[in-house]
Amino acid sequence: METIEAQVRRLVAEAIAVVDYDPRWPASFAAERDRLRACLPGELLGRIEHFGSTAVPGLAAKPIIDLLIEVSSLAETKRRIVPLLVGQGYEYLWRPSWGNDVPPFYAWFIRRDQTGQRTHHLHMIEKDFAHWDRLGFRDYLINHPDQAAEYGALKRRLAAEHPHDRVAYTEGKGSFIAGIMAVVEREQRLIRMLPG
Repeated sequence: METIEAQVRRLVAEAIAVVDYDPRWPASFAAERDRLRACLPGELLGRIEHFGSTAVPGLAAKPIIDLLIEVSSLAETKRRIVPLLVGQGYEYLWRPSWGNDVPPFYAWFIRRDQTGQRTHHLHMIEKDFAHWDRLGFRDYLINHPDQAAEYGALKRRLAAEHPHDRVAYTEGKGSFIAGIMAVVEREQRLIRMLPG
């Protein structure tokens, strides 16, 4: 049986491909969302959001649909959802939120197609996790196509430079994402300051 360390090494070394936006991505998200709602315990599920680059029209991306899924309890997710999805062929990791072993941890799943290519990533978190802030990044790029195009170009360059190093690829996007998130946070503070 594969150890966690070996699994992580294998996953971060998988090939990175950034492709042109595919208008079928929203439908792929909707189909997966509906499938999950049909097969998982409804009392554990809250909102399910399409996030990441495939949620931004026109943005080049790795062709993997990211779903941000609210669960009422990660303990119950481990107990009840993990066996269901693993039984359906998903890969599962109890993943740190930031870097190596930095809590909070959450349930992360990979769905693959019949050729072994990743098609979906499921990020299962509770309602108070900071991951929800990432929707601000998605929404900002949707509303600012020039910055989305700049981000797409950065991702293509990083994929070419680090074709089998997902850690370096992700770290290379860090300053761009942080810059956008600083703008998003400023805008949200201003909105909160507006009178009722």
